Amino acid sequence: MSIESPVADAADDVTPDVASNVTPLPTGDRRDPRRTAGRDRVRMSGQERREQLLNVGRTLFAEKGFEAVSVEEIAARAGVSKPVVYEHFGGKEGLYAVLVDREMTYLLAAISDALSDEDGTDVDHVTARTLLERAGMALFDYIDRYPDGFRILVRDAPVLRDPEAPGETSGGTFAGLLVDVAARVDDLLAKQFKEHKLNPKWAPLYSQMLVGMVAQTGQWWLDVRKPKKEEVVSHLVNLAWNGLQNLEAKPRLVEGRRK
Repeated sequence: MSIESPVADAADDVTPDVASNVTPLPTGDRRDPRRTAGRDRVRMSGQERREQLLNVGRTLFAEKGFEAVSVEEIAARAGVSKPVVYEHFGGKEGLYAVLVDREMTYLLAAISDALSDEDGTDVDHVTARTLLERAGMALFDYIDRYPDGFRILVRDAPVLRDPEAPGETSGGTFAGLLVDVAARVDDLLAKQFKEHKLNPKWAPLYSQMLVGMVAQTGQWWLDVRKPKKEEVVSHLVNLAWNGLQNLEAKPRLVEGRRK
């Protein structure tokens, strides 16, 4: 899927007084915003206009969700006409698909980097606890830096058509991302299970539980922002690591199954 390819632009895009219509992104979530002020008319290249629309769309989708945002609202906030949005993205679905794809790429890259050495190779010499801390901090660093992006990811994403591949859908969702991350954790846990003489077949189950626990806590922390992210991750690791350290080989319900 190549929804990220820029729209070919034969001429510059001109709109009146764009700066007065664009709402700035929240501090810490500004990626290539095009800020223009003090001019009656603003001239943007096709790529600049595309980035401006993405910034506007990110803010609106984070505030209201996909269904509540219209092409008219995106165009009005950006200070352009509706056809400009359709020209670049084919509609709000295309714009949303690009945003989700970007945020997924940012977050997965951050977590993958946390689980890899500086040269990009997987780390085998680092302890499992350290890797757990790194992965947790990578997620919380992303939430802290790109809150709007995270809000978009954790919302229920609609089934989207790829604007550059008719008939195909864009299935990128936060749940799908968690599956990818859990697969990475699965490999790490399987090694640890074998070393502790535990059945590695349960590693996928535990990886899902660990990743889900961290992700759910991240959603909660996004709104409260207390305590500090370092403290939150330390408590998450405390629960996860000490729980893993004392795993029973054959766990059973204490009360048993009720009739």
